[in-house]
Amino acid sequence: MRFVWLNGQICPAEAAHVSLADRGLTLGDGLFETLRVHNGRVCHMDLHMQRLQNGGAVLELSVPNGAVVAQAAQELLAVTGIQNGSMRLTVTRGVAPRGLLPPQHEQPTIFMTAAEGTAKVTAMSLMTSQTIRRDERSPLNSVKSLNYLPNILARQEAERAACGDALLLNLQGRIAETTVSTVIIQEQGGFITPPVSEGALPGVARAVLLRAGMLREEMISRERLNFADGVYLINSLSVRRVKTVDGAPIRHSPLGLRRVCEQFEIPFSEGEGA
Repeated sequence: MRFVWLNGQICPAEAAHVSLADRGLTLGDGLFETLRVHNGRVCHMDLHMQRLQNGGAVLELSVPNGAVVAQAAQELLAVTGIQNGSMRLTVTRGVAPRGLLPPQHEQPTIFMTAAEGTAKVTAMSLMTSQTIRRDERSPLNSVKSLNYLPNILARQEAERAACGDALLLNLQGRIAETTVSTVIIQEQGGFITPPVSEGALPGVARAVLLRAGMLREEMISRERLNFADGVYLINSLSVRRVKTVDGAPIRHSPLGLRRVCEQFEIPFSEGEGA
């Protein structure tokens, strides 16, 4: 990472600094978006900005508009030369005195970083977290906030179990999401995902499939995964096929996986996701 965009300016990464009194650092008070870069363009910018604006409204935090973010992304891609990879936009409430209440006149800290990489299809094992649940009643479910501690704990739990991710249930014991992805199940040729009212983050990849008319929302029990024709984990940067859940094998549908990948312009061959 050689350059970053920080508060309106491109600067060398080693010269970019955030105050130790920034609420994003001290309290996790802020939002972020991870955007995919494909062939030199930022994918689904409108959906990311919609979620950012919604998150700003929930937190009562001023966030940049789409024009500002698009200009920042253009400047950063130009100086880095990245054609395929990812960008992360971070918005914090900025520097403030100690205490929980935000300052009356906030000055948000806004920065963007970029990294090279290629979106790809993988296969992995999934386990159900025994320590973390999603509270489907919380207003924070709709917010992609800087505080990811529950997800970190669940991901560590999955690592100890030699699994690639952890399935997060809600307080009713139904499926919400995983630590970094939307859960999709395939049944009889159709694709289903939990509604956001079940505690699922309104993911951008999820929104892409909904907008394409390819996905419907239903409450999904944990047991239903065992009988699915396929289970997929999607986010802005990847599509992962689930091979096993808690050690039980999950059926594989190459055609279904291909259909999901096509929506995100991710190259797929029959040998991938096997």
